[in-house]
Amino acid sequence: MGSPPIRLNPNLDVAAAAEAYRRDGWVQVADVFEAETAEYLAKMLETGIDWDLAFQGDDGRPAVLTRQQVVAQGDAALQQQLRGMMTRAGTGYGFLYLTYPLITAYLTRRDPGHPVHAITEFLNDAFVQLGIAITKRAGIVKADGQLTRYRPGDFIGLHNDVGSEASDRLVAYTLGLTRHWRADWGGQLLFHDAAGDVIRGHAPRWNTLTLFSVPQYHSVAPVAAYAQAPRLSVVGWLRNAGR
Repeated sequence: MGSPPIRLNPNLDVAAAAEAYRRDGWVQVADVFEAETAEYLAKMLETGIDWDLAFQGDDGRPAVLTRQQVVAQGDAALQQQLRGMMTRAGTGYGFLYLTYPLITAYLTRRDPGHPVHAITEFLNDAFVQLGIAITKRAGIVKADGQLTRYRPGDFIGLHNDVGSEASDRLVAYTLGLTRHWRADWGGQLLFHDAAGDVIRGHAPRWNTLTLFSVPQYHSVAPVAAYAQAPRLSVVGWLRNAGR
């Protein structure tokens, strides 16, 4: 697999996106990548990634298991952990999906030579500059990120991105690379008010950037059992220098 340059669409209307973000605290930007780049990235996520399994662990912290770790512990032990997570999610918080942790993989030299690492470099170069231009948050200095693949049943529960280790999260982002999606397949990025109503929802989309300020209560609706395609994206936060 080659590694062509990752290029943003040079015709983006950054001024219009910045005005929408200033007004609403969120914005969606269609056709964020050049068409060839979007196709290249989507194909990588569809066929070229050795995915990990991410879910809320017993200790309340994210658990990330490689494919080899999943096999080593066996299906019975994994299903017991996931049943516990689902029970806790009913009264608290939970999540389940496939992930590739970009920053960790980059720093630990996982999969050396894989073109996936060019995504990490792009996020902390051209993408950070685009984020600053749209949000006007001069404190943004870096981006974290993960690739995500949602299968039937995968979800993220209600949360607002605020926690003991999240003080440097300024803006959340999603780079959608889902080719085809039906509304009844679920998987929408949903925003909620204090009464529990959904005030806004975004279906998985193709070649679309979503930015929203932190904190905002949101979730990802469970993907339907009969969904016929994966929900694919690059997600993370634009951050300040932190500690």
